[in-house]
Amino acid sequence: MKTALIILSLFSFFSNPEKPTVKILSSGFIYEKLPTPECHASTLVETDNGILAAWFGGTYERHPDVNIFTARLINGKWSTPEVVADGIENKDFRNPTWNPVLYRNSDDLLTLYYKEGPNPKEWWGLYKTSTDEGKTWSKAIQIPPGMLGPVKNKPVQLADGTLLHPSSFETNGIWSMHVETTTADNQNWRKIEIDNGDFHAIQPTVLFYPNGKLQMLARTQEDVIGTTWSLDNGKSWSTVESTGLVHNNSGIDGVTLKSGIQLLLCNPIKDGRNKLSLMMSMDGVNWDEIHVLEDHPKGEFSYPAIIQAKDGTVHLTYTYNREKIKYVSLALE
Repeated sequence: MKTALIILSLFSFFSNPEKPTVKILSSGFIYEKLPTPECHASTLVETDNGILAAWFGGTYERHPDVNIFTARLINGKWSTPEVVADGIENKDFRNPTWNPVLYRNSDDLLTLYYKEGPNPKEWWGLYKTSTDEGKTWSKAIQIPPGMLGPVKNKPVQLADGTLLHPSSFETNGIWSMHVETTTADNQNWRKIEIDNGDFHAIQPTVLFYPNGKLQMLARTQEDVIGTTWSLDNGKSWSTVESTGLVHNNSGIDGVTLKSGIQLLLCNPIKDGRNKLSLMMSMDGVNWDEIHVLEDHPKGEFSYPAIIQAKDGTVHLTYTYNREKIKYVSLALE
């Protein structure tokens, strides 16, 4: 039934290929003044008790005082940000934390994946779980060595229930993306290698197509967004190649809507992070800019996250000048 709906959506789009209108439902900041001088790398998830967002914040990125914060949107108002994870090892030593990723594994399990370590070359993956919609969290659990979990963007659940975690490494000057898989309860970690070809690619995001076809898009050092495809529901992947989309080597995120429309948030410029756009595609090859969220002479608007809620609305967050996290909800009409 789901495949039939996607095919119908594809037919409807190509028979009437006008771009949809983006209707902004709400737009604002998660607190005008956050509890830290800087913040970055937000993530969000829908819960039964509102939209939950997370990000890392501290004196500056890499400073040992960087913690993971969360806040919840209920009835149009964000709760006071609170620390839910840190890198404290003992009374004398602590590490910075990085790149939180929120994901609802099941109706009764929510996971916060994140990194700890002095820098992306030496960090390791951890996660905490919650059974009360993110009000309280378990102790940190370390992801097995040789794997990191979802490195920036959300996992996705495959048809057989497997979780696919888009991941990557930054080691010895080499960037390379791969995927990791687990059961829905974060057990049985396995790694699937990907041939990165001529690209230095990291921080992939996953998109769905009919008949078990998947696509990952990723930031690269080569001034374009990279892509890899799977025709067997994530078991194997093509060599990374260019999408042709000019990009600035910053974080991206995407989501497959229930209609089959693919959405991508990215900085479609070669240099700087001062423009952030929402792109749309039906086939993952041809992309159109359908809305510009930010476009300024200078500034940083980066590291977006995007999800679709059960009611069909789209929710996104992104870094706003490293000082705030901006939240936007929208609908396509």
